[in-house]
Amino acid sequence: MKVLALKFENFRNLRNDIIEPCGSVNVIYGDNAQGKTNLLEALWFFCGGHSFRPSKDFEVINWDKKFAKLEMRFLGQEREQTAKITFENSKKKAEVNGVPKKSTAALIEKFCAVVFSPEHLSLVKRGPSERRKFIDSAICREKLQNAVLLSKYNRILGQRNALLKDIYRRPSLEETIFVWDEPLIRYGSRLIKQRLDYVKGLSKTAYKYHSGISNNKEQLQIMYVSSANISEDDTLEEIALKLRTALEENRKDDIRTGVTTVGAHRDDIEILINGKNARSFASQGQQRSAVLSLKLAEASVLREKMGEEPVILLDDVLSELDSGRQDFLLNELEGCQVFITCCEKSGKEQLKKGRVFHLKNGEIY
Repeated sequence: MKVLALKFENFRNLRNDIIEPCGSVNVIYGDNAQGKTNLLEALWFFCGGHSFRPSKDFEVINWDKKFAKLEMRFLGQEREQTAKITFENSKKKAEVNGVPKKSTAALIEKFCAVVFSPEHLSLVKRGPSERRKFIDSAICREKLQNAVLLSKYNRILGQRNALLKDIYRRPSLEETIFVWDEPLIRYGSRLIKQRLDYVKGLSKTAYKYHSGISNNKEQLQIMYVSSANISEDDTLEEIALKLRTALEENRKDDIRTGVTTVGAHRDDIEILINGKNARSFASQGQQRSAVLSLKLAEASVLREKMGEEPVILLDDVLSELDSGRQDFLLNELEGCQVFITCCEKSGKEQLKKGRVFHLKNGEIY
């Protein structure tokens, strides 16, 4: 998977232009607020029609314009293809190879990338929901069926929680809780199995990347932490049995609190560096390296599933990394196309092979 050209029109602060990157490492440097992240965001939109930033679609349109347009020419599935996204008011439209699509979500089957931004440091710094979101996003991109599975699980969970609140006021309703327990177990066990398999593969690859980034000074370990004592070697049937047991044992607490206290929605991913919890003991640089390793491992797992390398987008990735870790990212990621943004005075001098772009006031030089 390689981007051959990206054209943008009225997209955020970027001047209407076209960029033709090289097939290896592309460094985009410049001062803050010049549009570097906007450029990576434009590429990411082709992964399914959404941003990696917490913003609304209409906000990508330049403030004095009525629409924005992105066009990309890329190599994918062993042939050259084109894709287009148009933003107008609060609506988005997508085309692939000149054919209109019903939804921008259809792009996910054509173009694949992995993105790191400073916001992703929340994987280490914040609570379990951020880490679950990371894993669920990854498995949903592997298989669209997983997105349906996750949606069904969340819907059943919401209905069970609503019933739990009613039971507290009307105890006779407790007899109906099994109506929601069975589908919750069915969907939850499948979701957890997908997560376990993914984390198992991710951990091995992340370990290798982190060893390279840290020059073999640190060991990274990723562990799935289950609220129902489920282990990575459990079969689907064993997972379902443990979920059923946990739900039965915690039913009184569920009714008392009005929420389901065990299940896939309460699980976590533990990130360890040299055997210690990264959230509590790792430095800023170590935390950044750990998340980078996870993202690079995500790209590697996607490659195995899809049969081709995803594009790697690294936003403001070099800050707080020492020169050795910077050098690994700039010069050791072979076989894939990489886009790295950095500030004016760092990063580009170490690049041994690739292209360097200067972005100033939304204009590319």
